[in-house]
Amino acid sequence: MLETGLATTMARNLLRQSYIKSLCASQKKSHKAVLNPGTWRCQHSKTAPREMSGVMKAWQIRRYGGNDELMWSESVRVPRIVHPEDVLVAVNAASLNMLDIRMREGYGNVMINTVRNRDRLHAPQSEFPLILGRDFSGTVLKTGMRVKKIKVGDKIWGTVSPFRQGSHAEFTVTSESQVSLRPPSLTDVEAASLPYVVSTVMTALCDVGELKQSNTANKRVLIYGGSGGIGTFAIQLMKAWGAIVTTTCSTDAVSLVTSLGADYVIDYKTQNVQQELRNMKGYDLILDVHGGVDFSFDLLKKWNNSKLVTIKTPFLQNTDDYGILPGLLRSGANLTANILQGLKDGRSYRWAMFKPSRKHLQTVRQMIKRDEIKPVIDNVFPFLEADRAYEKMEEGHARGKNVITMCT
Repeated sequence: MLETGLATTMARNLLRQSYIKSLCASQKKSHKAVLNPGTWRCQHSKTAPREMSGVMKAWQIRRYGGNDELMWSESVRVPRIVHPEDVLVAVNAASLNMLDIRMREGYGNVMINTVRNRDRLHAPQSEFPLILGRDFSGTVLKTGMRVKKIKVGDKIWGTVSPFRQGSHAEFTVTSESQVSLRPPSLTDVEAASLPYVVSTVMTALCDVGELKQSNTANKRVLIYGGSGGIGTFAIQLMKAWGAIVTTTCSTDAVSLVTSLGADYVIDYKTQNVQQELRNMKGYDLILDVHGGVDFSFDLLKKWNNSKLVTIKTPFLQNTDDYGILPGLLRSGANLTANILQGLKDGRSYRWAMFKPSRKHLQTVRQMIKRDEIKPVIDNVFPFLEADRAYEKMEEGHARGKNVITMCT
């Protein structure tokens, strides 16, 4: 992967992009309305004949802001299959991610709305009401005509593109390329905790960082923020592939990240992180989760093709602040400056972001079968109390993932 082309690649990636009885007993018949089959079906879809609800329950926002913008509704129209690769899913559980908090506040709305309107993924010119939620575990209810790898009734896990209505609802529509069969050993709650972090971490470490099972053994990897959803998965992935892992966390999370396999743990509440890291050997790869760690680049090994990969990029924020074209140009300038910083000594600075991937989900499904990856869950919230899950997420210091379940 050419470093000088990374900004262009990210822009391109951004711009292209069972049954009813399996739902919980808490979903009451009084909220189900039989939809006229002629209205429900479209030329792009195939579905088994069954009674469908025309409306659903969901959490929505009608403008950007804080947690008080979240609204509970029991009369949201069930999303439709728009493209032949689409899949309609009954959501059994969904997780909370920091991206949900940031999107609730308006992060990325300029770029996201541009793509959303171009691809008609919402009602024409409609930004609100908006359903958040980027991953889920659920049951396939209906598929587009080109869907081949899954079928109605399959239990799946997957992600929902930021350009679509999200998974904090009874039903969601996503693309076949963003889902796979759910690991059979996991519950819906456990499965829902992973797809977003799988896609984000493996994009960063594998697609951008160029690590894979065959080349990771004995590589020195530093993962900031080891106790959160991103960190707990990244530690397990790197250890399964044989890396030597260092991570940071607070005092009460040391035992957790150690149990996940971290070789070296730095407690940022009782230790000087910068000093401790400088006292160690250099790193082959650093995963920057939070951004703003100014000394990190100096921790990379010189002349070793070492990489600092950050998932806290200015890409979408630049388009929010300056518009599409000026924002892209500014991001390109930012990345070029970062790249030039490392050219003199064989190190590189790279950007990564959440990119849905069926391939990565399938890889992790096999790792779960081999007991190499385990879900780490902080709290589980009933669907009706999803606003509490947002509050918990906003407090920070999560120990794994916060998950919403449709069951009570």
